[in-house]
Amino acid sequence: MAAAAFIAAAPAAADAVPGLGGELLRVVLSLAGVVVLIFVAGWLSRRLQGRPAGGGRRIRCVESCAVGARDRLLLVDADGKRLLIGAGPGGLRTLHVYEGAAPAASEIAAAPTLPGFADVLARWRRP
Repeated sequence: MAAAAFIAAAPAAADAVPGLGGELLRVVLSLAGVVVLIFVAGWLSRRLQGRPAGGGRRIRCVESCAVGARDRLLLVDADGKRLLIGAGPGGLRTLHVYEGAAPAASEIAAAPTLPGFADVLARWRRP
């Protein structure tokens, strides 16, 4: 009698369990949704942190260079003049004031660019 009840309940239990294909599809779609949400969050964070380039500010740091562990050189534009400033643990000190207008971007020599990973790999693969 118990065996007959078990056999009668077996087809109903098989219908209650979802198919493996449907479950796999649900997991893959959920994973794709999470990945899309990660990319959207990254895009939004970059978009919301964007700062205006100049915005009418009178002081702008053009370049910065580390000289020592705690010492830096700063090249600053302030009201049309360029200042070379030394910054260290003792404070800030003006080292030089450049007279005249700041050079245009086309006059400044571009730094040599490093080769890309594909270029290095292609060079390495050549015999």
